[in-house]
Amino acid sequence: MDKFRMIFQFLQSNQESFMNGICGIMALASAQMYSAFDFNCPCLPHYNLAYGLGILLVPPLILFLLGFVLNNNVSMLAEEWRRPQGQRGKDPAVLRYMFCSMAQRAMIAPVVWVSVTLLDGKCIICAFCTSVPVQTLGNASHPSLSQREMERVLARIPCREIYDGQELITNEVATRYLRCISQALGWCFVLLMTTLAFLVRSLRPCFTQAAFLKSRYWSHYIDIERKLFDETCTEHARSFAKVCIQQFFEGMSTDLAATHCHQPREAPTDAEEAARKLLGITDQGTMNMALKSWHRCKPPLHLHPPALPGSNGWAGAGQAPTHPPVPRREIAAYYSRV
Repeated sequence: MDKFRMIFQFLQSNQESFMNGICGIMALASAQMYSAFDFNCPCLPHYNLAYGLGILLVPPLILFLLGFVLNNNVSMLAEEWRRPQGQRGKDPAVLRYMFCSMAQRAMIAPVVWVSVTLLDGKCIICAFCTSVPVQTLGNASHPSLSQREMERVLARIPCREIYDGQELITNEVATRYLRCISQALGWCFVLLMTTLAFLVRSLRPCFTQAAFLKSRYWSHYIDIERKLFDETCTEHARSFAKVCIQQFFEGMSTDLAATHCHQPREAPTDAEEAARKLLGITDQGTMNMALKSWHRCKPPLHLHPPALPGSNGWAGAGQAPTHPPVPRREIAAYYSRV
């Protein structure tokens, strides 16, 4: 268990690198999935377009959503966006920075899928085989066919074994024409995504450096604050459970001693240490109120010397403190003693 705990703590401390690795693995997995995918075009006029574009666009959407699901900061972003205003304001720039950071990682696997799909060309051939210019690439002297019959013949271009329109247009010519267009679109897409990534990663901090640093700092703060709050709640819950269980067994031993005339055992010394970790919150109602107050009105981001109990932002439910402000000279004397 200690090894697993160490691994979990390492992943938490290196969450950004870990998420980059996960996104890279998803990108490689998406390319491997496409190579192992059995592409079967229906070769029907009314289904080729839907099937080809579906294979091109639906898996990237799934991979994009999966990239958000695997990111632990999604719940933190949703919580920060939906929480009440309380005593701490919400900065839209920080929320935008957090969303853009997650979207950049989640976009890696979909971009790889679309690029590989376009460079392969099967989806474009299946989707747009009925749009091949027969007058330019085919046999213009062939007897004219109706529009419906023409679409039926051209829809079978991806299915070489059942294609029966060699007199109209050669299967190889139509396939090469569509694959050339698909690969051109694929390289243009790769160039566009690479250029966009360069602009986002390199040029954005140059124009709004102060806002960029501020957004990045407070996004890190929100993440660290949430982790420390969870750790503190876990430690408090463990101490609270330990004290409750020890008090239960102490009461049981007292009852047994009164019945059988045995002396009760002394309470273990670690009960006092666990009681000190409760920080004065020793009942369910107070804990529920503290958790509700943390969600509704988080304490303002302003460090100050220790004040009177009840003025830390949650016990007063947003009421202003009644004690006078501490002079600067007394604050300096306080910190010099500390």
